[in-house]
Amino acid sequence: MGADLSNIADLLIAAHDTATMLPPITAGAPDFSVADAYAVLHEIETRRRAQGWRAMGRKIGFTNRTIWPRYGVYQPMWAHVWTHTVHFAEGGKASLPLRSLVQPRIEPEVVFKLKGPVPLTDDPLAVLASVEWMAPGFEIVQSHFPDWKFTAADCTAAFGLHGALVVGAPVAVTGANRAALAEELPTFKLTLSRGDAVIDRGVGSNVLGSPALALGHLARLLADRPQFPALASGEIVTTGTVTDAWPVAAGEVWSSDYGALGLTGLTLNFS
Repeated sequence: MGADLSNIADLLIAAHDTATMLPPITAGAPDFSVADAYAVLHEIETRRRAQGWRAMGRKIGFTNRTIWPRYGVYQPMWAHVWTHTVHFAEGGKASLPLRSLVQPRIEPEVVFKLKGPVPLTDDPLAVLASVEWMAPGFEIVQSHFPDWKFTAADCTAAFGLHGALVVGAPVAVTGANRAALAEELPTFKLTLSRGDAVIDRGVGSNVLGSPALALGHLARLLADRPQFPALASGEIVTTGTVTDAWPVAAGEVWSSDYGALGLTGLTLNFS
C-alpha cells in the first residue's frame, strides 16, 4: 500500500470529524491488510496527539467469538480510547449525546484499570495481578462504513470502531478476591435491556474465554507491534462486548446487569 496509507488516514479522519460514511477501504484496495490498517491507525493517532488528544487506555474489539460470523471478522483488534471519549457514570447512571456518532451501537463490557504491565500469559490470576480495579462499561461503537459491512482491516484502521466508553462503579481487585474473580469472570451472566425489555444475554466466556484472558491477549497483540506502547499502569482497558452489539437511538435508555460478578450495572440515556 505504501504512500496510500497517508491518504487513507486523511479519509478516515475526515469521516470521523464530519460524522459521515465512506466505502470500505478494501472496496477500492483489496490488498489492504491488517498490518496496513495498524500503520494507518498509528498515523491517525500520531496526528490526533499533535492536535492535543490524550490517550487514556485501550479498547479491544471482536473478542466475542459468537458474533464473528455476523460481521465476517474473525480476529480481535484494538485501538486507543481518549480522555474526551471516556465518561464516568455518577451513581450508575449517565447520559450521552449521539449526534457526533455514525450508526452507533452499544456493547456491555468489563473494564479494567491497570496498576502495572500485563504479563504475556494465559493465566488469569497472573493477568488480574496487574489490575487495580474492574468496572461495568458500555462501549458505544460506530461504523463509518455503510450497513456495518467491512473487513478486519477496515474496522481496525477506522479507530477500532470506537466512539465512546462509559465506565461505572469500580470494584477493587485484591489478593483477597483475585482467585474468586478469576473463576467468576468466565461464568457470570450479563443481561442487556432497553427500557423494560431484555434485548440480549451473554456469558463472560464469550470474550475469548474470559475478560481477563482478553486483557492478556491484548498484551500479546501489542508485543507483536512494537510501534505501539505496551500496556502500562493507569490505563483503562475495555475488553469487548459480552453480548452482540445493538443499534441505539436518541431517547432510548439502556441498562446492564452483571449477575453474580459483583458489579453494579449501568443505566445509559441517549440524547
